Amino acid sequence: MASLVLTGDTSGQVTIAAPAVAGTNTLTLQAATATNSVNTLATAVASTSGTSIDFTSLPSWIKKITVMFNGVSTNGASMVVVQLGTGGVPTTSGYQGAVWQTSTYTQITAGLGVNGNNGAADARIGSMTITNITGNTWISASLAFLNSATGGGGAGVIALGGTLNLVRITTVNGTDTFDAGTVNILYEG
Repeated sequence: MASLVLTGDTSGQVTIAAPAVAGTNTLTLQAATATNSVNTLATAVASTSGTSIDFTSLPSWIKKITVMFNGVSTNGASMVVVQLGTGGVPTTSGYQGAVWQTSTYTQITAGLGVNGNNGAADARIGSMTITNITGNTWISASLAFLNSATGGGGAGVIALGGTLNLVRITTVNGTDTFDAGTVNILYEG
């Protein structure tokens, strides 16, 4: 088997078109430095202050996002959520989903819920996977362990009004302050 190496500019895209046997067979590769797929790990952010943590200017080709939490806690009891946004503005309502803790379920509409419990002393370790199911509709599934020796998770869906370009980590009430831990995202095309 022969190898194919293409050298291009630092921006734009490379398109490889296969002969049309029974239709068009075109594979478009997004600009990336990865060798086999477009996976980008953002820069980790300390979740030690403020009421929200934003990852902005995300590319339009994203199809999957993993949000990672390491010891993340807040100074209050409002549940931690992930909000998606378009045009640099987070969508703060219209989410459908729930979080669970042991056998207790809570509906969440202000964002994609991480887990079903939050106290000022709780620090969560876990992740949320957010996947584009069609168009601008995104689904999530999460699982988190708390330092209080409990765990929980959540699932949800949101239909955005445009192309996703922002991920915000905040709380349902939007006023509790982050006071410990680290957050990061990995996004894929």
